[in-house]
This record gives sequence, C-alpha cells and structure tokens, in this order.
Amino acid sequence: MFEYPMFDYLVVGAGLYGATAARRLRDAGKSVLVIEKRDHIAGNAYTEKLAGINVHRYGPHIFHTNDSTVWKFVNQYASFNDFINSPVANYRGEIFQLPFNMHTFRKMWGVTDPAQAAAKIAEQVATSGITQPKNLEEQAISMVGRDIYEKLIKGYTQKQWGRECDRLPASIIKRIPVRMTYDSNYFDSKYQGIPIGGYTKMVEGMLDGIEVRLNTDYLANKEMFDEMTGHVIYTGPVDAFFDFRLGRLQYRTLHFETETLGIPDFQGNAVVNYTDAETPWTRIIEHKWFEFGRDEHGREIPNTVISREYSAEWMPGKEAYYPINDEKNTRLHAGYKELASREDKVTFGGRLGEYRYYDMDQVIAAAISKADELLSR
Repeated sequence: MFEYPMFDYLVVGAGLYGATAARRLRDAGKSVLVIEKRDHIAGNAYTEKLAGINVHRYGPHIFHTNDSTVWKFVNQYASFNDFINSPVANYRGEIFQLPFNMHTFRKMWGVTDPAQAAAKIAEQVATSGITQPKNLEEQAISMVGRDIYEKLIKGYTQKQWGRECDRLPASIIKRIPVRMTYDSNYFDSKYQGIPIGGYTKMVEGMLDGIEVRLNTDYLANKEMFDEMTGHVIYTGPVDAFFDFRLGRLQYRTLHFETETLGIPDFQGNAVVNYTDAETPWTRIIEHKWFEFGRDEHGREIPNTVISREYSAEWMPGKEAYYPINDEKNTRLHAGYKELASREDKVTFGGRLGEYRYYDMDQVIAAAISKADELLSR
C-alpha cells in the first residue's frame, strides 16, 4: 500500500485566509501543506507585473484596518505605502466625489456647509415618505436623498448586482460612508495602504518555508488528501464541498478587459465608478495610481494599464466573487452551515467557505482567530 506523507494540517486555498492560517500554524511548529486550485497564490488579491505596473488581476484591493494585531501581522511580510482610497463617480460625464461628502453635496446641490446638506437630505427623505427602509432603494434615499440615489447609486448598484434596487436588502448600502465634511478618504481606518511590490509578494512572504502545490484540486482527489492530514482548513465554496446536495449558492462574478496604453495617464485616479445604467462597465481601474505612478525604485512609469470591470451572474467555471445574501441564499447557506458543523476534522473559512463578504483585514483576523483556536485544542 502506498504511504502518503502526513501533515498536521492541510490548507485548501492559498488566498489570504489560507495563507494566514498556514503561517500561524507553521510558526507554532505544525507541519502544513497548502494546495491551490489556481496557478497562483494570493487568491483574489493576486497582483501581477504588466508593463512595469503591479496589476490587480481580480479588481482593486486597498488594505485598511483598525485592528493593530492584523496590521502588525501583515507588516511582517510587506512594507505598505500610504495610499488613500478616494474614488470618484462619473455620471454621464459629470464627476462627483466619493465617498458621499461635502464635495459631493456641493456639486449636486450647490450647498456649502453641513447644515445646508443635512437640510437638503431631510427634505428629500420627507418627500419620499420613507420612515422604515425595507430595501436598498429606500435605505439609500433615507441616507442621502433621492438626487444622489438616482445619479450615484441606482445605476451602479443594479449593474453590480443584476437586480433592481428595490429587490436588494437594505444592508448592502449601509456600508457606504456618508460624511458632512470635506474628507475624501473612503475608509475611516487607522491603517491604510498598498503593499509595496504588490499583494503577491506579501503572500509569498506569508507562505515562506511552507510547501505549496498549485494547480491542485482538493475536491477531485479528496479521499487521497484527507488521508494525508489530521485536519483540513477548507476555503473553497462550501456548497461544492458537499457536492451541492442542497442546491447551488448564488454569487456575482466579475470579468475584466485590461489593456496597456502608451500614455502616462488615462483618468487621473486609481478608480472611477460609472454610475449611469447605460455604461456597461461598473468602473475603470488605473493600476499605476495605487503606487503613485512610480515603480519600486521611485521612477515615474511612462505608460499605464487600465481595466474595465464588468459584473455578471455567476455560473460554473467562473470565479465566484460576491455572495448574494438574500433570503433564498441565506436559507440555503444555513443548511450548508449545519452540514459543516458536523465535520469535526474540517474547518470552513473565508469568503467562499463561510459564504459571506469579508474585507481583507477581516479575513486575516478570522484566520488568526481560527488558527489559534485549533492550536489550543
């Protein structure tokens, strides 16, 4: 009988959750094997060099956190620049500042102070008759009024989710900041930036000294891999783990059209959202501005790389990005969560394993917590 090498832990997925858990376990003296279905590490945070620019292949990732433990952890494997996320919105050629702040309100209504802006919003909320928001549309109007909803939220959100705003839960829009100041920093986080050299370089550091096998499908060889370890940390889709026995969970997916341009500047900002319904893409990313248009030696980069981002309904064979946490999928996931709770030798973690939206710092914090819990058993 062929004897497989044994590992204390098998980590399925080399994204931020898997890499963090693997590092934590390895530093505690455990033997760890990481396997990854894709041909690269770092999951959706993966960056690749194109025309001298670190390109975010799966869309823009800006690291931000208030968690000093997470910040200390990632700074062991990367130095961060001081990039501040300040996206803008393009509505049929009009440019508005994001997040919603006094710059936005001034452009929209001509108001110049917070009291005027608050009064304008209150007037539009009162006119709408909304007192208890029941869906995303009503929640958005109650937060910023109908004008901003119509120009800057409605079209973008419907493209992003493929559903009318009155069919989406109010919780989605609650994450968007609204400020009665001229502060254009999208995130209200103590720590923020982009790892110098890209996220791939950071995750390479996290996985240093740990065996990683790429292009390796755990579910296609599950029995073999389960024999190799005492415990599995699984970060793939939870419904796929159980062979979709309860049905398929739904996601939104993204695809990108990326091109290199022989000009130094395309749009003057890292991210521009296109908020009208007619423009087919949701946003354009100009990757060089995440690192201020310079290479790792501080030299100005003479060309640029842009990516047009499109949102679509997920189907098998596509990358699953955003869980759709509506009533139907929440109920279905509850069934899978119950099945997962019975797996005493498997830990389900991350965006796909837990079927929930995570910011990067939340992923890392959750992985640290889970690894420490496993070590304490």
